[in-house]
Amino acid sequence: MADEASTIETEAVVFGLSPKIGWQLQLLAGFITLVLGLVLAFHPTTSINVVCVIFGILLIVGGIFHFIRVLDPEEQHRAWLGIAGLLEVVVGVVLIRHLDVARALIALLIGITWIVQGTVSLMVGILGGSTRSRVWPIIFGVISIAAGAVVIAVPASSVKVLAVLVGIWFIVMGVLQILAGFFLRSDLKKAGVS
Repeated sequence: MADEASTIETEAVVFGLSPKIGWQLQLLAGFITLVLGLVLAFHPTTSINVVCVIFGILLIVGGIFHFIRVLDPEEQHRAWLGIAGLLEVVVGVVLIRHLDVARALIALLIGITWIVQGTVSLMVGILGGSTRSRVWPIIFGVISIAAGAVVIAVPASSVKVLAVLVGIWFIVMGVLQILAGFFLRSDLKKAGVS
């Protein structure tokens, strides 16, 4: 029992947290993940709009910082910083002003990423050596390319479905994190660590 308590205390000290705070942070992370999952699953359009607006604001702020750096006479790449700043501000305003375009861009980026990822996996499966299994990379590649093509074909509908799926995933992960926090608390009580 003393060994178990010292092991738990040692693990907590390694991460710089007391054991009590460790399980509480696990519980808090679980609740935050659960709430985010519920919001994404039941209000996907609103959630995506909020993400687009926040991303647009970040781009505008980044563009403003680039413009500030342009004013520095010591800066060597003032022209490029000015161009980058202008592009960031324009894209940021478009993302905020035209949320339908922003949602479609997010879906297109996801679709392109899946197609590239699937193509690479397919090539690994086809060109792979005899030492590793070639079936799973080929299956993954085909599924990833097909999913990417569907997302690119209908980006507006796909991004809502993706948001709901991510929301469901967050709900599951949140519940698991909450359970892990309670299990850690129970283990600490059994070990006599408070």
